Amino acid sequence: MVSTEHTVPDSSVLTGWFKSSYSGGNQGECLEVARGHADVPIRDSKADSGPALVFSAGGWASFVSAVREGRIGPNSPAT
Repeated sequence: MVSTEHTVPDSSVLTGWFKSSYSGGNQGECLEVARGHADVPIRDSKADSGPALVFSAGGWASFVSAVREGRIGPNSPAT
C-alpha cells in the first residue's frame, strides 16, 4: 500500500478519510486525514484520487502539536 517514499499514488484506495472541523467555507486549503491506519495518510481534499503523503503516528502528532502551539503557521517566528 505505501511506497518507500512515504506516499500512496492513488489515495482513493484508502478508507476512513475525514476533513477537520476547522476546515470550512470556500478557502480551498483543506487537508483530509484517514483514520484506522498504522501510519497517518494525508491528502488534499480537492484531489480525492490524487496522492497521499504518509507520516508516522509520532511524526504527525509532533506536527499537529507544533501547529497548535504556534510554532508552525502564518504567524510563527521565522526559522
